[in-house]
Amino acid sequence: MRSVPNYHHPYTFLIFVFILFPALGVSASTLSATESLTISGNKTIICRSELFELGFFTPASSSRWYLGIWYKKIPTRTYVWVANRDTPLSHSNGSLKISNNNLVIFDHSNKPVWSTNLTGGNVRSPVVAELLDNGNFVLRDSNNNEYLWQSFHFPTDTLLPDMKLGWDLKSGRNRFLRSRKAPDDPSSGDYSTKFETRGFPEVYVCSKESIVYRSGPWDGIRFNGIPEVRPVDYLVLNFSATDEEITYSYHITKNNIYSILTLTPTGLLQRSTWVERLQSWRPLWYSPRDICNNYKQCGSYGYCDSNTSPVCNCIHGFKPRNKWDLRDDFDGCVRKTRLSCDGTDGFVRLKNMKLPDTTKTIVDRGIGIEECEARCLKHCNCTAFANTDIRNGGSGCVIWTGDMLDIRYFAEGGQDLYVRLAAADLG
Repeated sequence: MRSVPNYHHPYTFLIFVFILFPALGVSASTLSATESLTISGNKTIICRSELFELGFFTPASSSRWYLGIWYKKIPTRTYVWVANRDTPLSHSNGSLKISNNNLVIFDHSNKPVWSTNLTGGNVRSPVVAELLDNGNFVLRDSNNNEYLWQSFHFPTDTLLPDMKLGWDLKSGRNRFLRSRKAPDDPSSGDYSTKFETRGFPEVYVCSKESIVYRSGPWDGIRFNGIPEVRPVDYLVLNFSATDEEITYSYHITKNNIYSILTLTPTGLLQRSTWVERLQSWRPLWYSPRDICNNYKQCGSYGYCDSNTSPVCNCIHGFKPRNKWDLRDDFDGCVRKTRLSCDGTDGFVRLKNMKLPDTTKTIVDRGIGIEECEARCLKHCNCTAFANTDIRNGGSGCVIWTGDMLDIRYFAEGGQDLYVRLAAADLG
């Protein structure tokens, strides 16, 4: 007769459970107020879909410890968020706990080195931390889904799907990317993004306080200065400019596609997609790509064309400033003839252009190109105009006042820019 295992024995039962249900042996998706995550315990928090994992890690070339989130399903360890990137732990003794309704990282001497820094509030029930399926690490009331804090509000160098870049105008919160110091060093690097909200919104990449690159404004499909961004069936791009927010985000429509937007240690904005058959991340596009993406490369009223030599050119109706040879000092261009502002001025149409810096612009999305032209002619300080949206033949109006800066020509992409000239220069 075949013997039957005695599953009533407590130890036998536990072994049986872990064999049949190995998922019970890995970390849960939540951290309660009575639990802690320690380096020595080698435990992690894994979201329910098992796509993302959170835990302590140390880079290969370092002895410092960080709390971060990475893709669990991708064999190449890819960190997409780091909590204490500028306050790493120097010893392999540290912990993550919920203390006074805050997430806190403690070092080996039980000293806090990082916290969510929440104050006040009327949280009566215990709080719980949870790693969601989209990679968002949240601190919430255990009795409801009200988020007290979330990692999506504090990106590091990576923008995940459904994470927003830009401004929440109601709270004043600015969500921006800051590069790593090096590929294997997650501490803050020199480059960061800035979402400009004045005029016609666009994204700037800065090195410390200096602008090094500008994305161009949103044209209804993509940022005007990144024509490499082309429609992809699994990728939906979202731009919102309302009274409540000015943000950019993206959504992945297929579960088996992994795609991220990263600000690299060298200041590149790079879209990468995981290619399973190659077992590696492949860049879909990145900017800047050439000298013409350097901010204000050709000065005021000059435009950059990487296919000409020299690359800097003056707009039709303009001439080099101060005998500028368009090669060395990038001093820009000046008008050949002053505007008359008596109704005889006109416009030259420049095709395939990266629109000028939009800080000093006036935007009206409710009118078309003809009314936009008429409005520009009525104001002597108007120097150019364009559509705000290139879809369906174009719509909306953006008007530039004052000098125009950081313009370039694309062989493919860009949009029409109408530059105001005196009648004598229209030919």
